[in-house]
Amino acid sequence: MSHIKEDLKDLVQNTMIPEIEDYLDDLHKILEKKEETEDDMLAIKEMESLLVDLQNVLAVIEEDKTEDSEYQRIYDYIVGSLEKKHD
Repeated sequence: MSHIKEDLKDLVQNTMIPEIEDYLDDLHKILEKKEETEDDMLAIKEMESLLVDLQNVLAVIEEDKTEDSEYQRIYDYIVGSLEKKHD
């Protein structure tokens, strides 16, 4: 496995998916208390969709049929998004 695929896999598995799952847990707690807003419901849909997308990224990495440049593009996009989030 190339270096970028390993980096991407690590980023998705150990950073992105756990963060999204934690956020979804928090949102589901709001649902349980019946205190959700429309924004909360939208966030749940978006986070669940993102989680599926990230799981698909992991599946593509395992198939190993994509060019490294595409893995680099995805990695750069995720890192850029994380940097914007922390600004």
